Amino acid sequence: METSSNSHKKPKLSNVTQNWAMQRATNVTYQAHHVSRNKRGQVVGTRGGFRGCLSGAGKTTVSMALEEHLVCHGIPCYTLDGDNIRQGLNKNLGFSPEDREENIRRIAEVARLFADAGLVCIASFISPYSRDRLNARKIHEAAGLPFFEVFVDAPLDVCEQRDVKGLYKRARAGEIRGFTGIDSEYEKPEAPELVLKTDSCSVNECIQQLVDLLQERDIVPVDASYEVKELYVQENKLDLAKADAETLPAVQIGKVDMQWVQVLAEGWATPLNGFMREREYLQCLHFDCLLDGGVINLSVPVVLPVASADKERLDGVTAIALVFEGRRVAILRNPEFYEHRKEERCARQWGTTCKDHPYIKMVMESGDWLVGGDLQVLDKISWNDGLDQYRLTPTELKQKFKEMNADAVFAFQLRNPVHNGHALLMQDTHKRLIERGYRRPVLLLHPLGGWTKDDDVPLAWRMRQHAAVLEEGVLNPESTIVAIFPSPMMYAGPTEVQWHCRARMVAGANFYIVGRDPAGMPHPDTGKDLYEPTHGAKVLTMAPGLITLEIVPFKVAAYNQVKKAMDFYDPKNHQDYEFISGTRMRKMAREGQNPPEGFMAPKAWTVLKEYYKSLEKA
Repeated sequence: METSSNSHKKPKLSNVTQNWAMQRATNVTYQAHHVSRNKRGQVVGTRGGFRGCLSGAGKTTVSMALEEHLVCHGIPCYTLDGDNIRQGLNKNLGFSPEDREENIRRIAEVARLFADAGLVCIASFISPYSRDRLNARKIHEAAGLPFFEVFVDAPLDVCEQRDVKGLYKRARAGEIRGFTGIDSEYEKPEAPELVLKTDSCSVNECIQQLVDLLQERDIVPVDASYEVKELYVQENKLDLAKADAETLPAVQIGKVDMQWVQVLAEGWATPLNGFMREREYLQCLHFDCLLDGGVINLSVPVVLPVASADKERLDGVTAIALVFEGRRVAILRNPEFYEHRKEERCARQWGTTCKDHPYIKMVMESGDWLVGGDLQVLDKISWNDGLDQYRLTPTELKQKFKEMNADAVFAFQLRNPVHNGHALLMQDTHKRLIERGYRRPVLLLHPLGGWTKDDDVPLAWRMRQHAAVLEEGVLNPESTIVAIFPSPMMYAGPTEVQWHCRARMVAGANFYIVGRDPAGMPHPDTGKDLYEPTHGAKVLTMAPGLITLEIVPFKVAAYNQVKKAMDFYDPKNHQDYEFISGTRMRKMAREGQNPPEGFMAPKAWTVLKEYYKSLEKA
């Protein structure tokens, strides 16, 4: 390379001030990517765009909610928000017409880059001028990218009533000039792809309209909105199905089997069409997932064991009637029989083959064959125990959340009475969700209602205890739904906790509180923890197929003797804390003693004492 003889000399600096502000670069050349947009989209996701209107119309609320919905359904997405952008990229811009134009131009270019990278880019901005929005559209269309203009339409008086930032009040007082809608004109879009009426539609309804639009335009796959698959026979076909069931060969099922029928019928095990066939069973047993049609977490076998005599009698039939307590409750169509390798199943599902484990004992005593097939359940399942009103299906729970205008649902699974340590964790989760910007977080207090081992507190008593906790205001009844999860309890530790978590995901929960040693129990022989107590929470944070849920890790709570209340454990003040084990709690209740003040709501403790007293009478 040749150089000038004077190249080592420093150039003289001119005293003339140069204006670099609006100079345009002329010595730049576009560099083509080696990776095509389609290839990148296969790895990263899809793409799209979004625009808003007046301050307070609901742009940011809807945008952030849409971002959360899409990310939770595995769609890479990012929201570019006006206030956020003006704190960085556009911090040098004001609100003159020229600066507003440049604000939207810059963000349109950034959105184009995000969309080109394969993300759904949601741009939430006040863009009052039609020409600026048209220019943003042209920037995307020139790059071959889809662009959707969404008009978030809220009347000016509604925006002023909301006035979250107090800007309208200041604009009316003359403290802010050029404020859109007050002394600066807003040009309504003439032909937006979608209009959202945020004064009459809830956030969830707006999200559904946006998802519908993105699905119609092939931006978001249809299966991103996870539909519950119920297996009840449709009302208009019920009489025919019942008549058919009466003619079919039958197999008797037990109470635990019937509980699994309910799990399937109500859609908790979506997308299963019935009891697992061998292919589904092997995927579940070896991978904790279903693999056909994407990775779907399903960690426990949902299977129907049958005796060898039933297999020989029924092998080759096209349909079987399932009979519970003398009543034909379901039809299993196109049945497939395969060997029930019990020891292998137990070793993989529980990590032990100890025959004194209560559920393993049931497995070992069950039939030598498994039968899978498509299930048609004839009537809504009820147990007539005074608790059926709490047995809400996933679809019914989703409707409840909608009616409560929930923008976050956090689920707490339990099979034990609620003490104030549990309540503290639920209260803390609610507080943290509010701090994150959620307005109406709803708690799903969801006790397990299927089979449990003999020394667990029975469901009816637990429901009475939970009701007392709510009655005393330990948990807020206004933002809590108490419902029963119909699954049997398997005591399978980290394997089972994935099932508990994904079932709540199907019901619409997007946060899941996981406790210490979830789904665990002492080893029947040694008395030690069968599973390492922290592994359940750790496994959930790594488990595949749970992308629509955020795991809320358990904080250790203990009784603070100074505060006389349950408190999050602080090892620096270890001497202040007393750990009250479940064994000790049950001993105090059996002996009619009262726990330390603040350990459990008094009425709830009374229910527990009454239960143990009833055992003495029995």
